[in-house]
Amino acid sequence: MAKKDKKFEEALEELEKVVERLESGELSLEDSLAAFEEGVKLVRFCNQKLIEVEKKIELLVKDKEGKLQLKPLEDVSEEGLEPTDE
Repeated sequence: MAKKDKKFEEALEELEKVVERLESGELSLEDSLAAFEEGVKLVRFCNQKLIEVEKKIELLVKDKEGKLQLKPLEDVSEEGLEPTDE
């Protein structure tokens, strides 16, 4: 599967397997280094996916006048506005 087509969940699962292999203590030094490098790539991929998703998230919130508005997630947390279930 090409890296572009990889999903976050798949990358996270691969990362968990890498960690298990590293924690097992059964890998040679060279294999440990290769696994570590693979893990770093997977962590970077997962972080990038999370950043992309965070940028897309917008919450529907009520402003001071009671009107519903779309706000980026950063604005909601900075302004202390509460999301609404409506």
